[in-house]
Amino acid sequence: MISFDKLDLNLIRVFDAVMEERSVLRASQRLHLSKSAVSHALSRLRDGLAQEIFVRTAKGMTPTNYAIEISGPLRAALHSMSKTLDQSGSSFTPETVRRSFVIAANDYVSATLLPQLNRQLSTAAPGIDLSIMPATRLDLAEQIDLGRIDVAIGTFRSAPERFRTKAVLSQDDVFICSGRHPIGEKLLQLEDLAQYPIAVVSLGGEGEGMLSGYILERGLARQAQMYDRHALEHALAEAGLSMRRQIVLPHFLALPMLLEGSELLAIVPRPLARTFARTLGFMIKQLPYTAPRQQLDMIWHSDNDNDPAQRWLHAQISSAADEISRLQD
Repeated sequence: MISFDKLDLNLIRVFDAVMEERSVLRASQRLHLSKSAVSHALSRLRDGLAQEIFVRTAKGMTPTNYAIEISGPLRAALHSMSKTLDQSGSSFTPETVRRSFVIAANDYVSATLLPQLNRQLSTAAPGIDLSIMPATRLDLAEQIDLGRIDVAIGTFRSAPERFRTKAVLSQDDVFICSGRHPIGEKLLQLEDLAQYPIAVVSLGGEGEGMLSGYILERGLARQAQMYDRHALEHALAEAGLSMRRQIVLPHFLALPMLLEGSELLAIVPRPLARTFARTLGFMIKQLPYTAPRQQLDMIWHSDNDNDPAQRWLHAQISSAADEISRLQD
């Protein structure tokens, strides 16, 4: 077995590149090395570990079970070293810096928080770019571990110790419907929920892989059902009613087209309801039952705690959320 004291870190970089690309050619291009240099490095690492790490197949370089087992910790170690060197002696000046941040968020967060955040950045840091990735991907925790996501924003029931969390926004749910809905201006009643079809959003589908509306992955429990299903079903059951839930959607984007000119009612967070009411003329109806408020959090890896740019980004997100909260109240 290879000794750590004699380990050539370049071998780990080559291993990580081949794991990512599944190709010696693409890995060599990424690392600016020749194919023979990459192949030689893999041979040295295989001999040092006394383990097979890749098998050549028609689909490319297929990692062995051993390679898959060690790839995560090795990639995390490379990322940690890179972040340490990048941050050492560095300063952050938002007015002049050129940098890109990756934020994981669903379409609701993007539609409500991102406009305000973008207005702030346009003034305070015009050289900063944002890349928004879907927070619904099943490997969200892994992407944070690997440093591919700087901040994730959503509702999380629990997070592993290696992640940091900060509350961003407290919100409640409401119903929305078309401005021409038959219910008109009257208050929404439980009986209406049994009469009219309902649209709800579940980011992870219905049931599979979920526990009480949350998906658990690598110690991170993220919300999938974007409404309190238990509170709704319990209230209807207590009243001896049953709900006609017609449509379960994986995102909020389709709701405006579905609600327009229909009898659908949809459960959405209040900040999004305000946006739809202002831009599309939808009506907002209070829940005819009691449901707890939800909390949006931002999470990030503890490796980023000492990065002044990351801390600045967190402050900007909090400031944007405070403005949304002010408008909500």
